[in-house]
Amino acid sequence: MTEDVKKELAADTDGLKCYEYLANNIETCENDLNEIIDMLVHADLKGQFSASAARYLNAIDSKRYAAQIDRLVNAAIELDREHAYLPSLLQGLYGEDYNDRAEELSECDDNFRRIYKRLYPSATSL
Repeated sequence: MTEDVKKELAADTDGLKCYEYLANNIETCENDLNEIIDMLVHADLKGQFSASAARYLNAIDSKRYAAQIDRLVNAAIELDREHAYLPSLLQGLYGEDYNDRAEELSECDDNFRRIYKRLYPSATSL
C-alpha cells in the first residue's frame, strides 16, 4: 500500500473507502490488512463496514483471517447500537440456522453469545 493510498484511507469518514480497498485488493494487501482494519474501524461510525468486512473475510477464509474477523466483529458489536447490521452478521458468520444452534454456539463462541444477547435480550438460557 502506497503512502498516498494510506493517506486517502486515513481520511475516510465512514469506512466505505477502507472496505472497498480491502475487498478490491485482498490478494495484495495481506501485509497491510491490520492497518486497513484499524482505519476502517476508526472511520466506521455505525458498524456497517466492520460487519461487512467480517462477513467478507469469513467467506474468503475464516481460519486464515480469524484474528481480523474477531477484531471486526468486536467493533461491529460496539458500534451497531441500533442493531441494523448484527442480524446479517450472525447469519453470515454462523449460517441461516444459527438460531437453532444458539445454545451450542453460545457455549463455544463469545462473539456469538454477545451478539445474540444484544439481539435477543430475553434469551435467558444463554
